[in-house]
Amino acid sequence: MQTLTGTTLNLPQLAHSRNTGMPLDLDWVASVQANTSAIERRAASIGGRRSVKKEFQAAWLLKAISLIDLTTLSGDDTPDRVKRLCAKARHPVAPATLAKLGLEGLTTGAVCVYHEMVETAVRALEGTHIPVAAVSTGFPAGLSPYRLRIAEIGESVRAGAKEIDIVISRRHVLTGNWQALYDEMREMRAECGEAHVKAILATGELQTLRNVARASLVCMMAGADFIKTSTGKESVNATLPVSLTMIRCIRDYQDRTGIKVGYKPAGGISKAKDALTYLALMKDELGQAWLQPDLFRFGASSLLGDIERQLDHYLTGAYSAANRHAMA
Repeated sequence: MQTLTGTTLNLPQLAHSRNTGMPLDLDWVASVQANTSAIERRAASIGGRRSVKKEFQAAWLLKAISLIDLTTLSGDDTPDRVKRLCAKARHPVAPATLAKLGLEGLTTGAVCVYHEMVETAVRALEGTHIPVAAVSTGFPAGLSPYRLRIAEIGESVRAGAKEIDIVISRRHVLTGNWQALYDEMREMRAECGEAHVKAILATGELQTLRNVARASLVCMMAGADFIKTSTGKESVNATLPVSLTMIRCIRDYQDRTGIKVGYKPAGGISKAKDALTYLALMKDELGQAWLQPDLFRFGASSLLGDIERQLDHYLTGAYSAANRHAMA
């Protein structure tokens, strides 16, 4: 068995400017279309065409771990649960396992929590480079009073969150009120200050891929640093056709502005093989630059456990029990 140091995992972080946004271009928005059947055919081809095995699969799975926003967003979250989750983010794979793979220092990309748990997570992650991401703006529905949604962003930033996952008002997309969506996103981005902002589109509630594409573009025009599929609370969350639609909008935005915007699929990604498919899609469509945590994240709570089981299988030839890899 070969060790994996120097492979996909250890690519350098890329330095790029934040998305400052641009004036709303309604002509560009109106021109955006989505060929649903073609998108679905392309998405369906990814898993079969881009398979990796043995040490190459292990290396890609380790890369996936570094891109996870390790998440707990439950009504019964407690400070102790969040502390345990942060401990897992610090050491997502057993040190003995990493040693066998010839690696050290692996962490997840971030820890994502409700505002109430931000301070707890910040304290638990002191001394690391792991940022805390806070879901905000009336997550998950985004229907609380607007002034309170804006205030919630500021509270999370002051509590120490370095990333804010905001939810858009879906009604602006469903009614085609792009100016309202742009203005809302612009104000939310301003309230985030130096914290990076991820715009959650809740794509399962936007009805069409064309709406997904147009909403993606408007949020990027308004300054979103990332666009994100879902809250994880909708009946349909991240899918490959939605992801393909959104990342092609990211590519178009970069072509026109020169600005790189990140992507975060969230909800329903719980298997290691799914993570590999998403990584292949990102590499094919956007290139190597989008395989770093500053431009790609998985929003997940159970994905890490399945990746650990696959790594155990790579090392021993046997699958470990799922209860050996508890998150919190």
